[in-house]
Amino acid sequence: MSQYHEPVEKLDEKTMNISRALNSLKEEIEAVDWYNQRVTSSNDPELREIMAHNRDEEIEHACMLIEWLRRNMDKWDEELRTYLFTDGPISHLEEKVTEIMNDSSSLNIGDLK
Repeated sequence: MSQYHEPVEKLDEKTMNISRALNSLKEEIEAVDWYNQRVTSSNDPELREIMAHNRDEEIEHACMLIEWLRRNMDKWDEELRTYLFTDGPISHLEEKVTEIMNDSSSLNIGDLK
């Protein structure tokens, strides 16, 4: 079964690479979840340490894929700049950015008549 939802002959190499990256990202995130559950449930401290290390490696891989997507797929850069490394409620950040953009587009110099 193909990973593509459209006929592969209609897809260009960039689109197929993006699909590869997105599928790899899903796999890395799934591995983070699995290792994290195992770390939490294991009673053996040494095994927990090994699995925590493995989990953290998967996080590194996921971050590398996100950075590749930011550089190669439209919209990722804009959205990551909006939401990452911010404070306050995440669900309100889009509204805040919209307000800032609306305020900066107006010079607020009044009527020039």
